Amino acid sequence: MTRNIEISIDGYYHVYNRGTDKRKIFNADRDYKRFIGLLYMCNSTNPVHITNSDWSLNSMLGQDREKTIIDIGTYCCMPNHFHLLVREKMEGGISKFMQKLSTAYTMYFNTKEERTGALFQGKFKAEYADNDEYMKYLFSYIHLNPIKLIESTWKETGIVNKKKALSFLKNYSYSSYQDFLLVDRPEKVILERKAFPGYFETVADFETTIRDWLHYNEKRGRTL
Repeated sequence: MTRNIEISIDGYYHVYNRGTDKRKIFNADRDYKRFIGLLYMCNSTNPVHITNSDWSLNSMLGQDREKTIIDIGTYCCMPNHFHLLVREKMEGGISKFMQKLSTAYTMYFNTKEERTGALFQGKFKAEYADNDEYMKYLFSYIHLNPIKLIESTWKETGIVNKKKALSFLKNYSYSSYQDFLLVDRPEKVILERKAFPGYFETVADFETTIRDWLHYNEKRGRTL
């Protein structure tokens, strides 16, 4: 695992990985939904047993997990990578979770795509969120990732259409963005928001923070 940090109980970490050779790890809606379902199912002391490749997302999210091993604060799935903000609840929890997640999803994906071998680019990467400023930034950074899909250079050149970008984020269902807008959907059970600092007491607080980051990059882009 290529990182120079030690994961400790109660610590908060930005965890991420991408497809090997930057390949796509999600080719269809069902792929995203399987991975999102696994975010829930793999967060358990129980082993993961999925014998039916056509399990629905709702079925996966309805499983009894008993005891969880990490807390998930936010997530985002992109075509060739993913981001998570998590809290270590028990010794080795994050590593156990990531091993279960990567193994279960790789088995599903390889069977579906009739391929063999590694799917992810080595072991997961992790960065320690060691202060409030950085952790609050991560909530925005992770949730803003999907804008790359409609404006690939937005961080370098600024947002061309901020209204369109915000609308796209609100409708992007492969992240926890909608859960911070309090949309009533099954995926909300994945998050344990109470385990993270309450930076966003209201939906308006969250939306303001997102708009502020968009505005910051928009201004920066105009000066380049």
